[in-house]
Amino acid sequence: MTPINRPAVRAALAVSLAAVLGTTACSGTGGNARLESAEASGDGILRVGLILDNTGDSAFLNAPQLAAAKLAVQDINAAGGHKGRPVELLPVHPDQETAGQANALLTAKADVVIGPTDSSHAAAAVDILSHARTPLISPANTAAGLTGMASGGYYFRTAAADVAQGPVLAKLAKDAGAASISVLYQESSYGKDLQAAVTEAAKQSGLTVLPGAGFRTGGAGTAASSVAKAKPDAVVLIAREGVQSALAELNKAGLSGSRIIMSDGAFARYGSGLGSKALDGARAVVPGQLPSAAFQAKLLAVDPSLKDVSYAAETYDAVTLAALAAARAQDDAGRSIAANLIPVSGGTAAPGSGSAAAPCLTYKACLGGLAAGPDINYDGESGPIAFDANGDITTADFSVFTYGADNNPTPSGRETAGHSG
Repeated sequence: MTPINRPAVRAALAVSLAAVLGTTACSGTGGNARLESAEASGDGILRVGLILDNTGDSAFLNAPQLAAAKLAVQDINAAGGHKGRPVELLPVHPDQETAGQANALLTAKADVVIGPTDSSHAAAAVDILSHARTPLISPANTAAGLTGMASGGYYFRTAAADVAQGPVLAKLAKDAGAASISVLYQESSYGKDLQAAVTEAAKQSGLTVLPGAGFRTGGAGTAASSVAKAKPDAVVLIAREGVQSALAELNKAGLSGSRIIMSDGAFARYGSGLGSKALDGARAVVPGQLPSAAFQAKLLAVDPSLKDVSYAAETYDAVTLAALAAARAQDDAGRSIAANLIPVSGGTAAPGSGSAAAPCLTYKACLGGLAAGPDINYDGESGPIAFDANGDITTADFSVFTYGADNNPTPSGRETAGHSG
């Protein structure tokens, strides 16, 4: 089977973090449901909801998430469901705004909700669901500022925060022989947060960090010239918008080819849009790993028209983890699920508190582990997860792409970044 290619869609998920954290008061509930024990209060049927918040050019991202959720429920039910009863995937309402979907899912008695895709919609969903003691697991929220968001412990994500790629970008520079770097970044929360992460990681790895510069969309010329004057061995470009213009300005300033390393937001096929060999040897990272051919085949069996697999693995794992949390609690209530997500993921709320159990790779296999003891470690289609006390994953995989003389990328490797909690 020909693999489904993951296109350069990360840039379409631009985040207005100021809107997330500044305009919505998301107080959640008191305490931290991730760390508190909960008494059984479910009705015996595990119901999973899905928020599909993609519209316009990003609407195609709905399909892989819906297919993955259906597949996960199918696999869970094939293994016996929850306490012998089928898990239910509730109807989706992509025509409604995020808050409307959250309210509709609560009306339908959702025990756990998967989504949203766009980080700027997270607060709206959390504000509603956390007050109803319903956990939200996003397969795609990556904004760094969402770590520690007030949710009463009901917010988790199976996607790594944007800043997790900071050490990977620094490592790519060092592995290529660079002794010094400069960072050219877009003036946005994404650009500033990741710039700080790259700078810190570069210093810790022994690289010299020379003066960098920020730019606004369409105004990269002055910033690129400033970076060129610093004469770095490599330039890390961090941006989601105005990337092609920024690359053209770097090329004009004498910085091109293998001296350029790009963040996930800058990853794209540039082709003839840039000068000949402008990116020859440049590298870029994309979060996650291309799903296996076997997983893609299973997705296609669910939706034969599927053209993309973005966030499918993360969605599948979110649903599976929720079911495993319910199994560990022997209860389908949202509060019980939230209290058991960290243990079934192989994570810990206290860094350094011991090693995780051996990984189990499927819902069925992990159920067998639960029969032997309370500690399991689900490693799914997206890789290791291991939630920490903030509901963030502690290990993140990245695919590395290298550009050829045609200014288009091809896969060239894989890197892993992580933190201890």
